[in-house]
Amino acid sequence: MVLSLAVVCIVSLSLLAVHGSRAAEDEAVTSPYAQWHSGPPADADYFPIAVWLQGPQNAPRYKAAGINLYIGLWKGPTEQQLEELARHEMPVICSQNEVGLAHIDNPIIVGWMHGDEPDNAQAVKDPVSGQSAWGPCIPPEQIVDDYEQLRQKDPSRPILLNLGQGVANDEWHGRGAGAKLSDYETYVKGGDIISFDVYPVVGIRKPDGENYLWYVPKGVDRLVRWTEGRKIIWNCIECTSISEAGKRATPQQVKAEVWMSLIHGSTGIIYFVHQFEPTFCEWALLQDAEMLEAVTAINAQIASLAPVLNSATVQGAVQVTSSDPEVPVDVMAKRHQGTTYLFAVGMRNGPATASFEVADLPATCTAEVLGEDRQIEVKDGRFSDEFAPYAVHLYRLR
Repeated sequence: MVLSLAVVCIVSLSLLAVHGSRAAEDEAVTSPYAQWHSGPPADADYFPIAVWLQGPQNAPRYKAAGINLYIGLWKGPTEQQLEELARHEMPVICSQNEVGLAHIDNPIIVGWMHGDEPDNAQAVKDPVSGQSAWGPCIPPEQIVDDYEQLRQKDPSRPILLNLGQGVANDEWHGRGAGAKLSDYETYVKGGDIISFDVYPVVGIRKPDGENYLWYVPKGVDRLVRWTEGRKIIWNCIECTSISEAGKRATPQQVKAEVWMSLIHGSTGIIYFVHQFEPTFCEWALLQDAEMLEAVTAINAQIASLAPVLNSATVQGAVQVTSSDPEVPVDVMAKRHQGTTYLFAVGMRNGPATASFEVADLPATCTAEVLGEDRQIEVKDGRFSDEFAPYAVHLYRLR
């Protein structure tokens, strides 16, 4: 649970209770992937960092950027695609077509997927005129039925369902006639890994989309709630201009979207790296040196903290007070191998000073700010730090 902004009260307690008791904080957490013997790795140091619908030929470049998973294959999987992914040791979650089922023993396939965004309006063609138009979304009950069929054909791998921006954006009109928010309560029953995409800066049709990064954690919160915390939640992140030529999220905004996701309960990140305007480029991230460097650094930090991120979130361990009630700072607490970690992010496009109060610490200790080469003194469990707009600070307390 992450507390929402309140005008009167500026105390924001932002903790997702994956496991509830204090006594279990340092116990080993069983990987959710352990239930599938052909699924993603169940190692404690594995955290899914994926890229959406990319050609296998670029797998080495993505691996160098910290990507460890492909999601989707264009008109695939084909024999050639699977061969090349195997050569580059890049696992994939892909469609369950004839080729995929013929490779049911191939360890490079670690999951199956539905078609993308079934909750959005679907293209239909008039059988008489041949004219194309937009019809309604795929009924959620059909997605649940399809899930059961996919699972029956291969119960050894998880099924991924990726939903559209309607998960978070209540103004989105792209879902078609008759669609309603409550549909999602059924949609989420149609997969083992539930993901969604919303791209606030370039994908929600707002001129000031940079002020709506909080749509990302809003969608994660909803998926956690709709699944009652019983399913694996991933989400997609923007890092290119997509269809808004000349505009994209900044590297800092991308980092904020990633850590907002993780702090609110996402356990897997999928980068959307296509560009459609002014010209099409499937691998636009690889052509943007500044963003590629930033994404590589984000991924390296996630990978280094994977055992911590995969450990239980500690309920009630920290309170954070923002100096500005319009700029909440959200935080997640972990205790791993006797050390306390706090992961915090500014939730709005403005600066604030955050004051933290952490339970069960020595009278004096130090908060090391990871990746920033600085330390903060902690007295009686209390310390403060400055947050620039959308700043991310990761603390190791000892």
